[in-house]
Parts: sequence; C-alpha cells; structure tokens
Amino acid sequence: MKKKISKTEAQKQIEEFFSKIQEKTPKEVKKIKRLAMAYNLKIGEKRKMFCKKCLAPYNDFSIRIKKGRIITTCGNCGYKSRWKVK
Repeated sequence: MKKKISKTEAQKQIEEFFSKIQEKTPKEVKKIKRLAMAYNLKIGEKRKMFCKKCLAPYNDFSIRIKKGRIITTCGNCGYKSRWKVK
C-alpha cells in the first residue's frame, strides 16, 4: 500500500525536484508531473524547464524571440514550444 503524503509535502518534493532538474530523466519528470496532478498542484513557470513532448530537461536547446513570442526548440526531439513574451 502506498503511503499518503500531505499537499505541502508534495509541494516541497516538487520544489526540490525542479532545483536539480538538469540531472533528471524524462521518466522522473513524468513521475513528478503525475504527483502534481494527483494533489492538484500547479507547476506554473517550471513547466518551461522541460520539453512538452519528450519530457527531457532543456540542456541543448535554442531560443528565438519572434512577433511577441518565445520559441524554444528542444535539442533532443526538435519540438518547438511557443509562449507569449510578458
């Protein structure tokens, strides 16, 4: 049986995870996303630290700013993520 943790403990685990994201694998990113969904926690700006498609942390990537948008191209799979410039 799995041990149930509180929402604040889950938030602490997520914060700790994203402080060392460069050493993580896509499998670990998927696991932490599921933890956030299970406790209804928002990842917020941290979701821009990994690729939406392959879930690999951005290590080798390119950034372009074009027409009020930031376009990030993943070095692993080539997927382009687009966000509005604030």
